[in-house]
Amino acid sequence: MKIGFVGAGKVGFSLGKYMTEHGVSVSGYYSKSSDSAREASEFTNTKYFDSIEEILSDSDVLFLTVPDGAIKDVWDSLKQYSLTGKFICHCSGAMSSSVFSGIGQAKAFGYSIHPLFAVCDKLQSYRELSRAYFTIEYSDEESKKHCMYFKDMFEKMGNEVRFISAGQKVLYHSAAVFASNLVTGLYSYATELLQECGFDEESSEKALAPLFMNNCENVVSKGIVDSLTGPVERADSDTIKKHMEALPKEQLGIYKDLSERLIKVAKQKNPDRDYSIIENELYYQNGNEVTDRK
Repeated sequence: MKIGFVGAGKVGFSLGKYMTEHGVSVSGYYSKSSDSAREASEFTNTKYFDSIEEILSDSDVLFLTVPDGAIKDVWDSLKQYSLTGKFICHCSGAMSSSVFSGIGQAKAFGYSIHPLFAVCDKLQSYRELSRAYFTIEYSDEESKKHCMYFKDMFEKMGNEVRFISAGQKVLYHSAAVFASNLVTGLYSYATELLQECGFDEESSEKALAPLFMNNCENVVSKGIVDSLTGPVERADSDTIKKHMEALPKEQLGIYKDLSERLIKVAKQKNPDRDYSIIENELYYQNGNEVTDRK
């Protein structure tokens, strides 16, 4: 089957290149930005299309690699054409295929297909996509009958594939945000704290980088439990108390919430170690009950 892309941003560039590099037949690109579509078609050695009607006619599968807010509008524009037997996919992490309203009546098949990967560079990210899990969610029972095509396609390219339901999409995307975007927020807090200790912005980021990278690599290679270190793992109540006394209010709540989570991990690593003192430190600060604890 021939796969076309409507939308020529980072995801469209990366998926199209990744597919062509693995022998998947890609028809080409259409986009509101003709320059972007031409660039993507040149990058992938595929065809540039002048209209959505043309790419629809020349493709068996359409990937709508457009911003989430534009998916419904693109779908509405597609519905004016014959869609019989066509496969329509979007790549949103949070949205389900329910955005393709009336797809069953159009005798087409709808899917949300999402790479669990931060696509940050339209010209380079495709090189790393082989490490990504792909999740597939389908719109109805008719679409379910054909979903194995996509599973087989990505598995042949070396990817792990999982099916999820429409009701799980938002929770699934939240997991991705915790592991990606929110970690960036924590790193930002850490650099601010170093800057209060006299580091400038550039040096604070560079100084924390080896610590950050080493921890990430350990989590991936050893697993969450075995990679845990630090004052929570050691049950170092004195250090934790000092941290809470020194931290600004904005960071204090995050510190306590995450430390409570780490206690659960620490207990798995050290089942015979007593964590009751640091649990109490997180409930109480300077003799006062922590009222904002969830």
